[in-house]
Amino acid sequence: MLNRVILIGRLTKDPELRYTPAGVAVTQFTLAVDRPFTSQGGEREADFIPVVTWRQLAETCANYLRKGRLTAVEGRIQVRNYENNEGRRVYVTEVIADNVRFLESNREGGSGGGQGPREESSFGGGSRENNNYSRSNSNQDPFFDDGKPIDISDDDLPF
Repeated sequence: MLNRVILIGRLTKDPELRYTPAGVAVTQFTLAVDRPFTSQGGEREADFIPVVTWRQLAETCANYLRKGRLTAVEGRIQVRNYENNEGRRVYVTEVIADNVRFLESNREGGSGGGQGPREESSFGGGSRENNNYSRSNSNQDPFFDDGKPIDISDDDLPF
């Protein structure tokens, strides 16, 4: 069985960093990902997908990700449920990310609408065998590109 998801989109707001009672860092943010078609009115629609990161990856995301930043996320889909204060069962579907890649430099630092030098950083969490790819395992990492910029057309951008 396989449960893997890869998303590229823009953050809808700054990540929220919290700590569990045991002191484990957890970050939540929402990624806006454009749908590959337009509505009947000719407008682009997007899906707003909740993403959760844990431990060191959570702290890194909280420190470096900001609203509007183009980001790639790799992880798994998780569905959980709980009973709310009114006694109703609430279902939550989210992506548990184990690899986050920042696809552009900070917007505040550049001029010309982010057309300055590109910055691409990748951060993974979890076990070494699953998340840190070597050159010999590059066929397992869909974002492996030898440090070259990713060519994305304007039609693929979710804004």
